[in-house]
Amino acid sequence: MSALEAEALTRRFGGLTAVADVSLSIAVGELHAVIGPNGAGKSTLVNLLSGTLPPSSGRFRLGGQDVTGWPSWRLAQAGIGRSFQRTNVLREMSVFENVRLAAQAAGFAPGLWLRRAKRAAAPIEAARAALARVGLEREGIAGTLSHGELRLLEIAMALATHPRVLLLDEPLAGMGPEEGERVAALLKELARDHAVLLIEHDMDFVFAVADSMTVMVDGRVLEQGTPTAIRASDAVREAYLGTDA
Repeated sequence: MSALEAEALTRRFGGLTAVADVSLSIAVGELHAVIGPNGAGKSTLVNLLSGTLPPSSGRFRLGGQDVTGWPSWRLAQAGIGRSFQRTNVLREMSVFENVRLAAQAAGFAPGLWLRRAKRAAAPIEAARAALARVGLEREGIAGTLSHGELRLLEIAMALATHPRVLLLDEPLAGMGPEEGERVAALLKELARDHAVLLIEHDMDFVFAVADSMTVMVDGRVLEQGTPTAIRASDAVREAYLGTDA
């Protein structure tokens, strides 16, 4: 069964159609990249899948359950974790507190039948595990981190909510080669037990890590398939990748 399945998702803003009839399916263990030129509708698609925006039409299922129109907080509780195109951390707070608050805000704490102390400990344990997985130290203020470390912190914040699906919007933006290699290795590892949807403009990175791909142009799906098939597509080369791809 697909962890995430979108069927003909469409989003209109007045007379502008930002996303038109986009369908895709991602399973746990799969890293699916969505690529396309600026203005193709990629970030709007992530906003639809994360509940930040409601669709104008179409359906969206999570683990087989129809979650179309659910708000972002409810989708986070149901298993959607996301990072943003621009880092969304509280820079004046500690690294650990950013992740703990993410876990707590997503409602990860167990139900009321558990003792209060155990409920309070759950976000703390989730934060510790998430930071260990991305390789960040708990100490220090978030604002002192490098750009690459801030990206890792945001991924840790998503992981602390215990998601089944990770939506990552340009996690490599502004990174150098060494930091990019670190994130590439992390994403490959995360894709083993999550369904990962990745938006990224670094094509070398995308073709190195993706299992499957969707190419969007003008809000619509131009092509879907394996990285090999996408690279060989004349339509994709003409619309986006160029003749040297």
